[in-house]
Amino acid sequence: MPRGTEILLARLAHLAEAAPDTPALDDGRRRIAYGALPGEIDERRARLDALGARRIGLALDNGLDWALWHLALLTDGRVDVPVPAFFSEAQRRHLVEQAGLDAWIGPRAASLGFSESPDPAIARRSVASAPALHAGTGTITFTSGTSGHPKGVCLDRAAPLRVAESLAEAVEPLSIHRHLAMLPLATLLENIGGLYVPLLLSATAGLPGAADLGWTGGSGFDPRRALSALEAFRPHSLILVPQLLQALVEQSPQPPAGLRVVAVGGARVVASLLDRARDGGWPVIEGYGLSEAASVVCLNRPGEPALGVGRPLPHAQVRVAADGEVQVRGATMLGYLGEPPLDGWHTSGDLGHWQGEHLVLDGRRRDVFITAYGRNVDPQWVEGELCARPAIAQALVHGEALAHNRALIVPASPELDDQALAAAIAYANADLPDYARVSEWRRCPPFTPDNQQLTANGRLRRDTLHAVYSDWLLRPVKAPPMPTPFDPSMPQRSNAMTPYQHLQDATRAERDWLLAAPLLTRALSGEVSREEYLAFLGQAYHHVRFTVPLMMACGARLPERLGWLRSALVEYIEEEHGHEQWILDDIRAAGGDAEAAAMAEPAPATTLMVSHVRDVIDHGNPVGFFGMVQVLEGTSTAIATQAAEGLQSSLGLPDDAVRYLTSHGSLDISHLAFFEGLVNRLDDEDLAAVIDTAKMVYRLYGAMFRGVTARCAGDDATRELADALV
Repeated sequence: MPRGTEILLARLAHLAEAAPDTPALDDGRRRIAYGALPGEIDERRARLDALGARRIGLALDNGLDWALWHLALLTDGRVDVPVPAFFSEAQRRHLVEQAGLDAWIGPRAASLGFSESPDPAIARRSVASAPALHAGTGTITFTSGTSGHPKGVCLDRAAPLRVAESLAEAVEPLSIHRHLAMLPLATLLENIGGLYVPLLLSATAGLPGAADLGWTGGSGFDPRRALSALEAFRPHSLILVPQLLQALVEQSPQPPAGLRVVAVGGARVVASLLDRARDGGWPVIEGYGLSEAASVVCLNRPGEPALGVGRPLPHAQVRVAADGEVQVRGATMLGYLGEPPLDGWHTSGDLGHWQGEHLVLDGRRRDVFITAYGRNVDPQWVEGELCARPAIAQALVHGEALAHNRALIVPASPELDDQALAAAIAYANADLPDYARVSEWRRCPPFTPDNQQLTANGRLRRDTLHAVYSDWLLRPVKAPPMPTPFDPSMPQRSNAMTPYQHLQDATRAERDWLLAAPLLTRALSGEVSREEYLAFLGQAYHHVRFTVPLMMACGARLPERLGWLRSALVEYIEEEHGHEQWILDDIRAAGGDAEAAAMAEPAPATTLMVSHVRDVIDHGNPVGFFGMVQVLEGTSTAIATQAAEGLQSSLGLPDDAVRYLTSHGSLDISHLAFFEGLVNRLDDEDLAAVIDTAKMVYRLYGAMFRGVTARCAGDDATRELADALV
């Protein structure tokens, strides 16, 4: 057994005797004390042995199960591959094939070619010829994808645990007894700092699920929900990426009581953010690391002056080459999957210099940028997706330390309007994972050799473009303000924000409340019961059957100035006609009674949602109907496809039992691009009507989902409706 694994397991065995009642793992619903931990690990080792699983993908959400399976995988010569939830389906398939996985723990196994096994938690796959791995590989951590195909970093068992020992030594004087994992455990930084380090310190690792912490997807975050988790767990330590720190500080300038250290890393941290956090009392320290060096390399120690990214940890050697590139040795990777082994120093691609014993970073040698959520993105990958659209001739993408990526866009023809460009960008975004998508863009004249923005052989001169457009590309990031009612009397919109972006921004709070509904968060991880799924379909039937009639009523009442919208409504009607029958077919295929569902009384929230939109059409501004389109199609693109995959995997549903979800997940992506173009043509008065309707429908739709959960649990659902209307 590798030395690092021996040390950790020996530590756990000692604590099982010395502190048997101290909680080791706590996800907010269950706890496991140190006395029970070795037995839980051994039980999972035996299950893996029984199936002969050797290379295992671990695709669970944060929680006790992730931690217990991972600790079981540390032993017996197995290879574990943590799978980030923010990976796209194509990236997951790439990971499975590249690593030669023969087992999978988590949802979506069937769609990746895995089959059921005698152990319901472990899906199996036959691998005729497994790809060769570097000798001693114990874990493969895949980067977040600098391009469409993430690279696998092969590490032995000792390297991550050596890093954990260094970190535990650095923070030991703080007497940390509780850590809260805010980042996915599938990321190496939280795996080491949020699981190994607390166990080495005999502390409790708080491991709530992503939704409980306010995460939605790879880049969506609700700081209010996160602060509620902080109040519940009362941690002494956190690990954050810069965007999480900013969101939390914006929401709460003073930290929750009890915090002793907040380590920030994963991407460049803006100095003003660090100053603001520290001025408010947040105990922030900055660090630096990379997956190729088993995560953390340098850290500003608590109690020491904060300079740069800190001093190297005891296990690491760091040097700055003559050309300014940072190089690392010690606990480094064995090599990239499928590439020659690493020999000696690893060149990081980062530029830096020394300030005494502290490393100060000066930027990145390569074009790859790291978003504020810690996701690596190769801009040429995203630019290629954008320029594959006929409307876009050239593009430059920028996202270093930003929450949302920005792009300079050159249209293929001067005659193309912004609506056409917005639609093209939306189509390109549909093929990208959320952390790589473009959220803000600016129309530009062509990049040419004459203006020094293009080389003679057609490559972008990135330094020139960044200099020319620095005011926009590097515009300071501001946390989104708390939503306020739309006021047409306010000053005109800035050129940087389109009407569609205003709609998104103004409805953010209501959208977050909807997406935080427990039924939705559990659906994404395949934790919804068949009863709940059938109940959801029943409510969907009762609002979808009114969609076409509402569209027809809207078209009839539109004023002539909005007559151009009628052709759009005709297209929507053609697309949506008959979808209520799809839902009834899904109910039958899932084992439900479709006729009874159709005859049942809809829930109050469902009735009110339809009634409110009808009232807007009949007695208000009929264009407000498109607020309902924003809610239903936006929600579909966010969760429908992933929810369908999770439901099929957990409930064993056939394809014809999730037709409504799967069709709308993909169909509504193209609809949203079309919808965005429509909204961008609205004036302020009409946009206000869309925003007002969307806010109400988000609330009522969220109450509908919460009501499904309450009724299936035998509870009174009326309070959810009351909450929605407050």
